Amino acid sequence: MSDDKHSSAPVGSRWPEAGLAIFLVAFALLVLADSLRVGIGWADDGPRSGYFPFYVGLLLLASSGSVLIRTLLRWRRADAPFAERSQLASVMAVLVPMVVYVGGVRLLGIYVASLLLIGYFMRRHGRYGWRLTLAVSVGVPLAFFLVFERWFLVALPKGPIEQLLGF
Repeated sequence: MSDDKHSSAPVGSRWPEAGLAIFLVAFALLVLADSLRVGIGWADDGPRSGYFPFYVGLLLLASSGSVLIRTLLRWRRADAPFAERSQLASVMAVLVPMVVYVGGVRLLGIYVASLLLIGYFMRRHGRYGWRLTLAVSVGVPLAFFLVFERWFLVALPKGPIEQLLGF
């Protein structure tokens, strides 16, 4: 089998559907349990804090549970294609840097992590030159800093560089 043929082979849909449905069922159960913990009834001043999340959790449980049951009932049938491997590679090319970005916000702060993410995407996927990449990847976080930190006075997560600069 050639690499080209293997890279475009379809990935079946039953495992992604079942996995996501199981995750959403578990999340719905967590929402329901916490809603019950904080109260789902009515107080003198209106609904308690768990009232609306409880019903959203019920809808989520019903919908994801029905997807899981339908997926399990047709498990032995032919597996419909979920995506081609090349399509999954394109999704992963965006997903992996975004996951690294989320971790980077925690370690480096939102401004430095954003600078690195914008720079990476501009160079890797946009194939922009260094000048434009540097201007945009520095300019966008700087603009967000001015708008949020200075204008709206909303503190966003900062890292060691901002702390060294006194912010």
